[in-house]
Amino acid sequence: MIACTNKPDHQQKAPLSEERLSAESLTILRRLSEPGALLAVAQDMQKAIVIRDAGTDEESHTAVVDNEIAEAMALKQWISCDVPGRVSRYQITREGRLALNRMMAGAENRASGFAEARAQFQGKTRLEPHEKPEQPSVRKRVRYSSAETPIAALARRKDKDGRRFLSQDLVRSGERLREDFELAGLNTLTCRTVDSFIKSQSNLPQAADRSQRAARERVLIALRELGPGLGDVALNCCCHLEGLEKAEKRMGWSARSGKIVLRIALQRLKRHYESAGEQSGLMG
Repeated sequence: MIACTNKPDHQQKAPLSEERLSAESLTILRRLSEPGALLAVAQDMQKAIVIRDAGTDEESHTAVVDNEIAEAMALKQWISCDVPGRVSRYQITREGRLALNRMMAGAENRASGFAEARAQFQGKTRLEPHEKPEQPSVRKRVRYSSAETPIAALARRKDKDGRRFLSQDLVRSGERLREDFELAGLNTLTCRTVDSFIKSQSNLPQAADRSQRAARERVLIALRELGPGLGDVALNCCCHLEGLEKAEKRMGWSARSGKIVLRIALQRLKRHYESAGEQSGLMG
Protein backbone atom coordinates (compact mmCIF):
# COMPACT_ATOMS: atom_id res chain seq x y z
CA MET A 1 0.00 0.00 0.00
CA ILE A 2 1.45 3.36 -0.92
CA ALA A 3 1.44 6.32 1.41
CA CYS A 4 -1.48 8.67 0.77
CA THR A 5 0.21 12.01 1.25
CA ASN A 6 1.63 14.62 -1.05
CA LYS A 7 5.10 13.60 0.23
CA PRO A 8 4.93 9.83 0.64
CA ASP A 9 7.13 7.75 2.91
CA HIS A 10 10.48 7.24 1.16
CA GLN A 11 10.58 3.45 1.37
CA GLN A 12 10.15 0.91 -1.43
CA LYS A 13 9.76 -2.82 -1.12
CA ALA A 14 12.17 -3.65 -3.96
CA PRO A 15 14.52 -1.85 -6.36
CA LEU A 16 12.84 -0.61 -9.51
CA SER A 17 14.73 0.28 -12.68
CA GLU A 18 14.21 3.74 -14.15
CA GLU A 19 13.68 2.14 -17.56
CA ARG A 20 10.73 0.08 -16.38
CA LEU A 21 9.33 2.97 -14.33
CA SER A 22 9.42 5.33 -17.32
CA ALA A 23 7.92 2.75 -19.70
CA GLU A 24 4.98 1.91 -17.44
CA SER A 25 4.50 5.41 -16.04
CA LEU A 26 4.10 6.83 -19.54
CA THR A 27 0.92 4.82 -20.09
CA ILE A 28 -0.48 5.46 -16.61
CA LEU A 29 0.23 9.19 -16.61
CA ARG A 30 -1.38 9.54 -20.04
CA ARG A 31 -4.51 7.85 -18.72
CA LEU A 32 -4.49 9.95 -15.55
CA SER A 33 -4.28 13.16 -17.61
CA GLU A 34 -7.70 12.41 -19.10
CA PRO A 35 -10.68 14.24 -17.57
CA GLY A 36 -12.22 12.44 -14.60
CA ALA A 37 -9.37 9.90 -14.30
CA LEU A 38 -8.11 8.59 -10.94
CA LEU A 39 -5.73 5.87 -9.78
CA ALA A 40 -7.49 3.58 -7.27
CA VAL A 41 -5.28 1.65 -4.82
CA ALA A 42 -6.98 -0.87 -2.55
CA GLN A 43 -5.49 -2.39 0.61
CA ASP A 44 -4.02 -5.90 0.25
CA MET A 45 -4.21 -5.70 -3.56
CA GLN A 46 -1.11 -6.03 -5.73
CA LYS A 47 -2.56 -4.03 -8.61
CA ALA A 48 -3.78 -0.46 -8.88
CA ILE A 49 -6.46 0.54 -11.40
CA VAL A 50 -6.98 3.71 -13.39
CA ILE A 51 -10.67 4.52 -13.44
CA ARG A 52 -12.44 7.26 -15.31
CA ASP A 53 -15.77 8.87 -14.64
CA ALA A 54 -17.30 9.42 -18.07
CA GLY A 55 -20.39 11.13 -16.66
CA THR A 56 -22.44 7.93 -16.48
CA ASP A 57 -23.50 5.75 -13.56
CA GLU A 58 -20.60 3.37 -14.17
CA GLU A 59 -16.86 4.06 -14.05
CA SER A 60 -14.65 2.64 -16.81
CA HIS A 61 -11.32 0.94 -16.13
CA THR A 62 -8.66 2.25 -18.51
CA ALA A 63 -5.39 0.78 -17.18
CA VAL A 64 -3.88 -1.55 -14.56
CA VAL A 65 -0.47 -1.09 -12.93
CA ASP A 66 1.60 -2.88 -10.28
CA ASN A 67 1.53 -1.28 -6.84
CA GLU A 68 5.31 -0.85 -6.89
CA ILE A 69 5.00 1.36 -9.96
CA ALA A 70 2.27 3.40 -8.30
CA GLU A 71 4.44 3.61 -5.17
CA ALA A 72 7.40 4.93 -7.17
CA MET A 73 5.16 7.46 -8.93
CA ALA A 74 3.99 8.71 -5.54
CA LEU A 75 7.57 8.97 -4.31
CA LYS A 76 8.38 11.16 -7.32
CA GLN A 77 5.24 13.20 -6.51
CA TRP A 78 3.76 12.51 -9.95
CA ILE A 79 0.53 11.47 -8.20
CA SER A 80 -0.99 12.49 -4.88
CA CYS A 81 -3.79 11.34 -2.59
CA ASP A 82 -5.64 13.85 -0.43
CA VAL A 83 -7.97 11.41 1.36
CA PRO A 84 -6.57 8.01 2.40
CA GLY A 85 -8.87 5.08 3.00
CA ARG A 86 -9.52 1.41 2.27
CA VAL A 87 -9.57 2.39 -1.38
CA SER A 88 -7.34 5.41 -1.89
CA ARG A 89 -7.68 7.49 -5.03
CA TYR A 90 -4.74 9.34 -6.52
CA GLN A 91 -4.72 12.21 -9.00
CA ILE A 92 -1.97 13.35 -11.35
CA THR A 93 -0.02 16.35 -10.08
CA ARG A 94 1.64 19.25 -11.87
CA GLU A 95 4.95 17.38 -11.52
CA GLY A 96 3.29 14.35 -13.10
CA ARG A 97 2.07 16.34 -16.10
CA LEU A 98 5.52 17.82 -16.63
CA ALA A 99 7.07 14.34 -16.39
CA LEU A 100 4.51 13.06 -18.91
CA ASN A 101 5.42 15.82 -21.36
CA ARG A 102 9.11 14.94 -21.06
CA MET A 103 8.42 11.24 -21.58
CA MET A 104 6.21 11.87 -24.63
CA ALA A 105 8.82 14.18 -26.13
CA GLY A 106 11.56 11.63 -25.50
CA ALA A 107 9.54 8.80 -27.04
CA GLU A 108 8.73 10.77 -30.19
CA ASN A 109 12.30 12.05 -30.31
CA ARG A 110 13.68 8.51 -30.40
CA ALA A 111 11.06 7.36 -32.90
CA SER A 112 11.92 10.20 -35.26
CA GLY A 113 15.62 9.47 -35.13
CA PHE A 114 16.58 12.87 -33.73
CA ALA A 115 18.36 11.33 -30.74
CA GLU A 116 20.55 9.17 -32.97
CA ALA A 117 21.40 12.08 -35.23
CA ARG A 118 22.33 14.22 -32.24
CA ALA A 119 24.51 11.45 -30.79
CA GLN A 120 26.34 11.07 -34.10
CA PHE A 121 26.94 14.81 -34.29
CA GLN A 122 28.18 15.06 -30.70
CA GLY A 123 30.43 12.04 -31.12
CA LYS A 124 32.23 13.58 -34.09
CA THR A 125 35.36 15.31 -32.84
CA ARG A 126 37.57 15.47 -35.98
CA LEU A 127 36.87 17.33 -39.22
CA GLU A 128 37.51 15.64 -42.53
CA PRO A 129 39.89 17.44 -44.94
CA HIS A 130 37.02 18.67 -47.14
CA GLU A 131 34.99 20.01 -44.19
CA LYS A 132 35.03 23.55 -42.85
CA PRO A 133 34.53 24.57 -39.22
CA GLU A 134 31.01 25.68 -38.38
CA GLN A 135 30.60 29.40 -37.83
CA PRO A 136 28.88 30.02 -34.47
CA SER A 137 27.52 33.38 -35.58
CA VAL A 138 25.77 31.73 -38.53
CA ARG A 139 24.43 28.81 -36.53
CA LYS A 140 22.86 31.05 -33.89
CA ARG A 141 21.22 33.36 -36.40
CA VAL A 142 17.45 33.72 -36.02
CA ARG A 143 15.78 31.40 -38.51
CA TYR A 144 12.73 33.52 -39.13
CA SER A 145 12.18 37.11 -40.13
CA SER A 146 10.21 39.71 -38.22
CA ALA A 147 7.22 38.92 -40.45
CA GLU A 148 7.40 35.18 -39.75
CA THR A 149 6.36 33.44 -36.55
CA PRO A 150 8.42 30.67 -34.90
CA ILE A 151 5.72 28.16 -35.86
CA ALA A 152 5.80 29.21 -39.52
CA ALA A 153 9.59 28.83 -39.49
CA LEU A 154 9.33 25.39 -37.90
CA ALA A 155 6.75 24.37 -40.49
CA ARG A 156 9.34 24.86 -43.23
CA ARG A 157 11.57 22.20 -41.73
CA LYS A 158 11.28 18.57 -42.77
CA ASP A 159 11.75 15.32 -40.88
CA LYS A 160 13.99 12.46 -41.95
CA ASP A 161 11.30 11.16 -44.32
CA GLY A 162 11.11 14.46 -46.15
CA ARG A 163 7.72 15.42 -44.74
CA ARG A 164 7.04 18.81 -43.21
CA PHE A 165 7.61 18.77 -39.48
CA LEU A 166 4.34 20.66 -38.90
CA SER A 167 1.27 20.16 -41.06
CA GLN A 168 -0.77 23.17 -42.09
CA ASP A 169 -3.63 22.32 -39.72
CA LEU A 170 -1.19 22.36 -36.79
CA VAL A 171 0.18 25.72 -37.94
CA ARG A 172 -3.36 27.10 -38.18
CA SER A 173 -4.10 25.92 -34.64
CA GLY A 174 -1.08 27.79 -33.31
CA GLU A 175 -1.98 30.89 -35.29
CA ARG A 176 -5.54 30.78 -33.98
CA LEU A 177 -4.25 30.85 -30.43
CA ARG A 178 -1.99 33.81 -31.26
CA GLU A 179 -4.83 35.70 -32.99
CA ASP A 180 -7.09 35.28 -29.98
CA PHE A 181 -4.24 36.30 -27.69
CA GLU A 182 -3.79 39.55 -29.59
CA LEU A 183 -7.53 40.15 -29.97
CA ALA A 184 -7.89 39.69 -26.22
CA GLY A 185 -5.38 42.49 -25.61
CA LEU A 186 -3.00 40.22 -23.71
CA ASN A 187 0.17 41.28 -25.53
CA THR A 188 1.43 43.33 -22.59
CA LEU A 189 1.31 40.40 -20.16
CA THR A 190 4.69 39.08 -19.06
CA CYS A 191 3.35 35.72 -17.86
CA ARG A 192 5.42 32.82 -19.22
CA THR A 193 3.66 29.86 -17.60
CA VAL A 194 0.07 28.67 -17.70
CA ASP A 195 -0.21 28.87 -13.91
CA SER A 196 0.90 32.51 -13.78
CA PHE A 197 -1.31 33.34 -16.77
CA ILE A 198 -4.39 31.93 -15.05
CA LYS A 199 -3.60 33.83 -11.84
CA SER A 200 -3.17 37.08 -13.77
CA GLN A 201 -6.73 37.03 -15.11
CA SER A 202 -8.19 38.56 -11.96
CA ASN A 203 -5.90 41.61 -12.32
CA LEU A 204 -6.67 42.35 -15.97
CA PRO A 205 -8.48 45.58 -16.86
CA GLN A 206 -12.06 45.20 -17.97
CA ALA A 207 -12.48 44.00 -21.55
CA ALA A 208 -13.24 46.74 -24.06
CA ASP A 209 -16.13 44.87 -25.67
CA ARG A 210 -17.79 41.49 -25.98
CA SER A 211 -15.41 40.23 -28.66
CA GLN A 212 -12.37 40.94 -26.50
CA ARG A 213 -14.01 39.27 -23.52
CA ALA A 214 -14.82 36.21 -25.62
CA ALA A 215 -11.24 36.04 -26.95
CA ARG A 216 -9.86 36.09 -23.41
CA GLU A 217 -12.14 33.24 -22.48
CA ARG A 218 -11.05 31.19 -25.49
CA VAL A 219 -7.35 31.68 -24.70
CA LEU A 220 -7.92 30.75 -21.06
CA ILE A 221 -9.86 27.60 -21.97
CA ALA A 222 -7.25 26.53 -24.54
CA LEU A 223 -4.30 26.95 -22.17
CA ARG A 224 -6.14 25.18 -19.37
CA GLU A 225 -6.82 22.32 -21.77
CA LEU A 226 -3.10 22.04 -22.57
CA GLY A 227 -2.04 22.37 -18.94
CA PRO A 228 1.49 23.02 -17.59
CA GLY A 229 4.31 22.04 -19.93
CA LEU A 230 2.38 21.88 -23.19
CA GLY A 231 0.57 25.07 -22.34
CA ASP A 232 3.81 26.79 -21.34
CA VAL A 233 5.51 26.14 -24.68
CA ALA A 234 2.35 27.18 -26.58
CA LEU A 235 2.10 30.40 -24.57
CA ASN A 236 5.74 31.30 -25.20
CA CYS A 237 6.12 30.23 -28.84
CA CYS A 238 2.61 30.87 -30.21
CA CYS A 239 1.55 33.91 -28.21
CA HIS A 240 4.77 35.65 -27.21
CA LEU A 241 6.53 34.52 -30.43
CA GLU A 242 9.55 33.33 -28.49
CA GLY A 243 12.09 31.27 -30.43
CA LEU A 244 12.41 27.57 -29.65
CA GLU A 245 16.02 27.76 -28.48
CA LYS A 246 15.17 30.48 -25.99
CA ALA A 247 12.07 28.60 -24.85
CA GLU A 248 14.11 25.42 -24.31
CA LYS A 249 16.60 27.33 -22.18
CA ARG A 250 13.83 29.03 -20.20
CA MET A 251 12.15 25.72 -19.36
CA GLY A 252 15.37 23.77 -18.81
CA TRP A 253 14.87 21.35 -21.70
CA SER A 254 17.56 19.68 -23.76
CA ALA A 255 18.38 21.01 -27.22
CA ARG A 256 15.90 20.10 -29.96
CA SER A 257 13.33 18.74 -27.50
CA GLY A 258 11.31 21.95 -27.66
CA LYS A 259 10.07 21.37 -31.19
CA ILE A 260 8.83 17.90 -30.24
CA VAL A 261 6.91 19.24 -27.23
CA LEU A 262 5.56 22.12 -29.33
CA ARG A 263 4.27 19.72 -31.97
CA ILE A 264 2.54 17.66 -29.28
CA ALA A 265 1.02 20.87 -27.88
CA LEU A 266 -0.26 21.87 -31.33
CA GLN A 267 -1.75 18.41 -31.86
CA ARG A 268 -3.60 18.72 -28.54
CA LEU A 269 -4.63 22.28 -29.44
CA LYS A 270 -5.96 21.11 -32.79
CA ARG A 271 -8.14 18.47 -31.09
CA HIS A 272 -9.38 21.10 -28.66
CA TYR A 273 -10.45 23.44 -31.45
CA GLU A 274 -12.08 20.60 -33.38
CA SER A 275 -14.11 19.61 -30.31
CA ALA A 276 -15.12 23.26 -29.81
CA GLY A 277 -16.52 23.35 -33.34
CA GLU A 278 -18.44 26.39 -34.54
CA GLN A 279 -18.83 27.68 -30.97
CA SER A 280 -15.11 28.45 -30.74
CA GLY A 281 -15.56 31.65 -32.73
CA LEU A 282 -11.95 31.51 -33.84
CA MET A 283 -10.40 33.37 -36.73
CA GLY A 284 -8.58 31.65 -39.60
